[in-house]
Amino acid sequence: MPNTITPAGKKLKLHHRRRRSPPLIPGLPDHIAETCLSKVRPEILYSVCKSWRNLIYSPNFSPFLSIYVLFVSNKATDLSDTLVLKAYDPVSEKWRSVPAPPDDPPVRLLLRHPSFISRKLPVQSVCVNGKLVILAATTENFAPALSSPVVFNPLMRSWSSAPPLSAARRWCVVGACGNSVYVASGVGFQYNTEVARSVERLEFLESKCENLEKKWNWRKLGLLKDGKFSREAIEAVSFRGKLCMVNVKGDFRKQGLVYDVENDTWQEMPEGMLAGWRGPAASMKEESLYVVDESKGILKMYDSNKDCWEEVMECEKLQGAEHMVAEGGRVCVVCSGGVDILVVDVAANPPKLVVVETPEGLQATSIHVLPRMSCSSCLRASELME
Repeated sequence: MPNTITPAGKKLKLHHRRRRSPPLIPGLPDHIAETCLSKVRPEILYSVCKSWRNLIYSPNFSPFLSIYVLFVSNKATDLSDTLVLKAYDPVSEKWRSVPAPPDDPPVRLLLRHPSFISRKLPVQSVCVNGKLVILAATTENFAPALSSPVVFNPLMRSWSSAPPLSAARRWCVVGACGNSVYVASGVGFQYNTEVARSVERLEFLESKCENLEKKWNWRKLGLLKDGKFSREAIEAVSFRGKLCMVNVKGDFRKQGLVYDVENDTWQEMPEGMLAGWRGPAASMKEESLYVVDESKGILKMYDSNKDCWEEVMECEKLQGAEHMVAEGGRVCVVCSGGVDILVVDVAANPPKLVVVETPEGLQATSIHVLPRMSCSSCLRASELME
């Protein structure tokens, strides 16, 4: 008789193999063990054993936060290229690949230009409601690259399209507050005063519908008084129910505005806030506002009562800071021309700093913090054995 295994035999063998899996905690049912282990930090569980390592990447374990970075090639000769999105897993301390966005229709981005080859052309993105939204970029003919924003959901490991803006644009203001994305000003296929003064909002709600276009649309809001915010790619930072923004990056004279999202009104930025806004800025849970003085390498936090910035830490590595994000008690800053990420634990006293190196050959163009991807995309079984 030939040595064959029937389908029923395969199921029985698999059943016995599963039954032989060791319990998470000897003497306890797994569902109780999972409740106990959920109180332990993931990095501790990861270092103990394979079964606990599997647990933290399973759907039964609350997803921990990871760093998501949009990269471009760091070769100056690569003028046009596609974006690369990668996620840094702080538990395994490894970079993970993220599924590429759908290439239908294909989008070719202009990331550099011979006229100013040392400067990356911006790709503008925000995070809202646990999702990454890419809103604006530039094509090879200097036109807006995206007619509709694209959205990445890490828990579903999937991309979808958001409804189109009233006018495609680049060099605009982008920001998020609560569950909504805001886009203001910008340049379309040609400069247009109406576009340069426009403000629009899209609310992201929890839904099982993958195609956002079927459920929501952009809503037009109160106009800007002029088009001065269409000169740069501007990040609007959410702080206590308001979006704060400046129209010029770096340590230059600038105009600052604050948008009240509840009342749909604009006002001038407080003098002290504007005076200290000398580099990339980010907020923690929309309550604590941070900025890096990119020329001096100083991380500061805003005191709204005194209208001033207080020093958190000074570090030479923070000089030349380009992008930053704040979440989970940490401030993550892209430095060194996009090849290093500095993670500052601002909850510690004194603050602690860790340097995360980016993948070789890539240069960071924006940084975000989101839940880790679904377990099927984070680690294969072979990786968990490492």
